[in-house]
Amino acid sequence: MRADARKNRDHLLAVAGAAVAEQGVDASMRDIARRAGVGLATLLRHFPTREALLEALLHTSFGELTATAAEFEASNSAADALVTWVRDCVAWTTEYRGVTVLMAAAIEDPGSALHASCVTLRAAGARLLTRAQAAGVARGDLDGDDLFALIAMLAWLGDQPSLAPRADRLFDVVADAVLTGTDTDAA
Repeated sequence: MRADARKNRDHLLAVAGAAVAEQGVDASMRDIARRAGVGLATLLRHFPTREALLEALLHTSFGELTATAAEFEASNSAADALVTWVRDCVAWTTEYRGVTVLMAAAIEDPGSALHASCVTLRAAGARLLTRAQAAGVARGDLDGDDLFALIAMLAWLGDQPSLAPRADRLFDVVADAVLTGTDTDAA
């Protein structure tokens, strides 16, 4: 990609990130283009669909969360790695209101622009869960799909203004239910 095209794309992503942080994943493509100082056609040339824009916007964060899972897997106890990573995932989703609904749909739709990134993220969490199960510190009846659903559930809870004050306590309740005989307060 040419340097000027890369600069324009990066500018569009920066503006889109701010708009999505403010308005959620349903932020208007027209508004994003206006804020970026370009026409809608220019935005659509770079990102032909809202999902393509969101995939580009979220791709880096998904990659970072996946890399963090690998780091935690190598350096933390199995329980700490799992709980800390899940907490990081839930915290990240609060940056973009509505992203959990989008992720839940994308993971089931191989044609989605977000599908591959969501599958990779789910696999990273599944590895942490499997490691915790092998260490005997996590329930054996859960799998990566369950963990992904729990993350979505906890993230949704934090998105609800009336329930957000309970989110941290309920995260701990869920962590206690997932872990077996481990002090999650240390995580």
